[in-house]
Amino acid sequence: MVNFILQRVFQTIPIMLGVALVCFALVHLAPGDPLVSIMPPDASQDMQKQLMEIYGFNKSYPEQFIRWAWRAAQGDLGNSIASGRSVSTEVMRAVVNTFRLAIVATLIGFIFGCLFGFVAGYFQNSWVDKLASLTSVLGVSVPHYWLGMVLVIIFSSLLMWLPPNGAGPGGSSDWSWDFEHLKHMILPAITMSVIPMGIISRTVRALVAEILSQEFIVGLRAKGLTNLGIFLHVVKNAAPTALAVMGLQLGYLLGGSILIETVFSWPGTGMLLNAAIFQRDLPLLQGTILVLATFFVVLNMIVDIIQTMLDPRIARG
Repeated sequence: MVNFILQRVFQTIPIMLGVALVCFALVHLAPGDPLVSIMPPDASQDMQKQLMEIYGFNKSYPEQFIRWAWRAAQGDLGNSIASGRSVSTEVMRAVVNTFRLAIVATLIGFIFGCLFGFVAGYFQNSWVDKLASLTSVLGVSVPHYWLGMVLVIIFSSLLMWLPPNGAGPGGSSDWSWDFEHLKHMILPAITMSVIPMGIISRTVRALVAEILSQEFIVGLRAKGLTNLGIFLHVVKNAAPTALAVMGLQLGYLLGGSILIETVFSWPGTGMLLNAAIFQRDLPLLQGTILVLATFFVVLNMIVDIIQTMLDPRIARG
């Protein structure tokens, strides 16, 4: 197991280098001058050259990448062009907010997805199976930003039960685990949980149906094992795959919440990416994408390790 963990850790190093290279290349391929937003219209040539030298844009792309990657490896992502603040500080503050929201949404999706999946798998081809399958298909098919707007109209505008935006009272970005702040999380968390719930439900349903059709289940029934004992065996065999799917969905939510965070004005990486794109803030855009990609790679590594601990056959394979 130790050798497997070390092997997975070493495998992430070239992956992270590739992620950093792709992140740098894609951002620089976008059209436009990143310094336009901070330079006055009548900026002199000397001022333009000075700003390009400060941000390193006067160097060749390979030099810029090596310099940026070396500083990023030390935790220095530079300063934002638009605000002048440290990119690391802004990104980590936003990542914490997104991570908090993504974890809650993933837990909601995992709990209800497993519930619908197990029920549908145990009662195959029944009305319960059809209802659970329909719910999962709708969860995957419905655009989550549209669902978010619908929930805001119903629960904020019409019923006035929940706040429509922000992470705290008065649009504050400061967080505290109390009821007033949790109310701001309910709508975006439910909206984000719909897609993971549908994917996990369909995955678990297929797993349970396949496990129940295997010969060892027939043997367990022949030995007189109770339904609870059989259920525990099904859970044990389905857990590694369900956990892997949950880890992937958490990673997708960390990087794909830009529309939901925009709808609910949640101060996370989605809002930060949105601002960086429109302001053409290259350091902020690069830093945010790199941190999110790093979280995704590390999260997959952790899921692989936990999955192997639950099912040693994976390491032997």
